[in-house]
Amino acid sequence: MKAYVFPGQGAQFTGMGKDLYENSPLAKELFEKANEILGFRITDIMFEGTSEELKETKVTQPAVFLHSVILAKTLEDFKPEMVAGHSLGEFSALVANGALSFEDGLKLVSQRALAMQKACEITPSTMAAVLGLADNIVEEVCASIDGVVVAANYNCPGQLVISGETTAVEAACVAMKEAGAKRALLLPVGGAFHSPMMEPAREELAAAIETTTFSTPSCPVYQNVTANAVSSPEEIKKNLIIQLTAPVKWTQSVQQMIADGATLFTEVGPGKVLAGLIGKIDKEAATANA
Repeated sequence: MKAYVFPGQGAQFTGMGKDLYENSPLAKELFEKANEILGFRITDIMFEGTSEELKETKVTQPAVFLHSVILAKTLEDFKPEMVAGHSLGEFSALVANGALSFEDGLKLVSQRALAMQKACEITPSTMAAVLGLADNIVEEVCASIDGVVVAANYNCPGQLVISGETTAVEAACVAMKEAGAKRALLLPVGGAFHSPMMEPAREELAAAIETTTFSTPSCPVYQNVTANAVSSPEEIKKNLIIQLTAPVKWTQSVQQMIADGATLFTEVGPGKVLAGLIGKIDKEAATANA
């Protein structure tokens, strides 16, 4: 079965999408429509901007979404039998499988980015990558720390991202190394995504999602929150809302897709991060890049 996967924040690079814009009339039309919807020329930042400009959450999330979705729409043989996206990538996956329109997907991603940026400004918070520890050890260390720090991204075995209040994450990094982690390093992010610190953003996004029309998708989406195949529009909405404060179960999602018959994972969007993670989750898994 053909599985298509969509990357999240962090996959962006200067020049992303420029070749699509220049070589495909459909891509150019969609990029220009995006500029109108967003009220600024995101294409200028994507094609020519500095890495600093691209790193702003309000730019990064729509940029990665646009690159992924427009690439999917220009692929000739795009017939997904299952889809998944890492964090933000879940929105790209939902447009790709027909659960969301291009316009509604972009509006939600833009609102999500702005809501997350606002939430980041309320309390000093951050994320850190922990390498070389079993998931259960990471969870136990987080639980032993004073303050808010939780497991946020289950990226692949031995690679987990933690998230929370800056002081708690820093203390957790020290404790992770004492517990035997190869590395525990702070990430250059704006705040604590996929943690309770995102509650204000979750409430704001919930209102937007509730008023958006979702259709029955053409194929199941393996959502971050459950790591299971979902096709019900109501369930998709509910999981999308929970996603902001819940961990991204990427390892579990990929394992479930393989169990359900995925034979080839094609990454659609900037970079090759997910293909690399999938190779670490299952060495037998076949991966490709669109």
